Amino acid sequence: MTKQKVTLFWFRRDLRLEDNTGLFHALQSDFPVVPLFIFDDDILDNLPKNDARVSFIYDSLQKINTELCTIGSSVLIKKGKTKDIWKSLLEEFDIQSVFFNKDYEPSAIKRDLATQELLAQNNIESFSFKDHVIFEEKEITKADGLPYTVYTPYKNKWLEKYHILGQAPEYDTKLFFSNFDKNSYSFTELNEIGFERSTIKVQPHNLTQIANYKETRDFPALDSTSYLSPHLRFGTVSVRKLVNWANRKNQTFLSELIWREFFIQILFSFPYCVNHNFKPAYNGIQWRNNEEDFKRWCSGTTGYPMVDAGMRQLNETGYMHNRVRMIVASFLCKHLLIDWQWGEAYFAKKLLDFELASNVGNWQWAAGTGCDAAPYFRVFNPEIQQKKFDENGAYIRKWIPEFDFGYNEPMVDHAFARDRAIAVYKDGILK
Repeated sequence: MTKQKVTLFWFRRDLRLEDNTGLFHALQSDFPVVPLFIFDDDILDNLPKNDARVSFIYDSLQKINTELCTIGSSVLIKKGKTKDIWKSLLEEFDIQSVFFNKDYEPSAIKRDLATQELLAQNNIESFSFKDHVIFEEKEITKADGLPYTVYTPYKNKWLEKYHILGQAPEYDTKLFFSNFDKNSYSFTELNEIGFERSTIKVQPHNLTQIANYKETRDFPALDSTSYLSPHLRFGTVSVRKLVNWANRKNQTFLSELIWREFFIQILFSFPYCVNHNFKPAYNGIQWRNNEEDFKRWCSGTTGYPMVDAGMRQLNETGYMHNRVRMIVASFLCKHLLIDWQWGEAYFAKKLLDFELASNVGNWQWAAGTGCDAAPYFRVFNPEIQQKKFDENGAYIRKWIPEFDFGYNEPMVDHAFARDRAIAVYKDGILK
């Protein structure tokens, strides 16, 4: 039987049909486009069976599939180890070319290089595209070609280059929808990939909630955030559309999107920072790494209401307000002297918007070990943070219902913890 000649488009962290760079180019190839998603065992095997992010990925694929069904097409879903899946696809189809959007995380780069090598061995061309950033890899560099390691000059160069563009290009994929492969593939059930539906939900994003973002973004009780971060992480929205909107409407929000790209280029340029301090001089810090203290931090029972409310919000919903993330991270690293990697790993398990570059970057910022980080002697006082950003206790009471009925004493005195942290950092920073 003659195998069908096709182009494959490989969905990964770009789960949308609209304004999708790689898909736009794939649909202009000479052969029908089979949209593919691989549930990768190397990723899934490390996740709990009710992981909320897997449910969100599944639902996003189902939404894509429903739209494709209206034009007689569908998503081809596979599960297994990526290399094994591609070997089976070579048997199933006469693949003419493969298109996908780039991912800049170290493990993804390794996976993609291995896939491209396998395709090349079978005389199949592969094409990769920039999609989840405006500027990638080495597009924003210092005059000497080296990457920026301080945010503000990076941002200035980023804005300069963006304004030369006028705006980020948006790709009208619908112009070429007729080139989707007209086959109806069976849509896999969630339990068939070994998962069950999570009770934790990704909230719909809403840009109207950030109309006063600059004035309200630090007050968690106001709930004035966009809920965009998981959608950006999994590409259910186009970063180009968001950036173009933010440039017109909200420069403060645009700065946050640029921070995201700053950390992505840091991870790409310095992949060692995933497991090591960005600043090697901090390698001598003697972390206490007390497991009981860590458990209290994880469970939100430290006795510091702002810390505990944040951790309980995270555990119950997969979200945590950005101001509160800074407070809880500083508390873990400075008050408890627990290695930032412990906190980074816990957030990686819980955050709906977990993205390696931002998670590592922000944790190292809080610990003082990263690029353009908070200085080691800055130790947030959780009580002062509470008075500044949750004066009436509305956020705290939402997540700590027992707050007004005799709350726990703080597990460590702030003044003592601050002095201890500064002393340990001073002793540990290598001269």
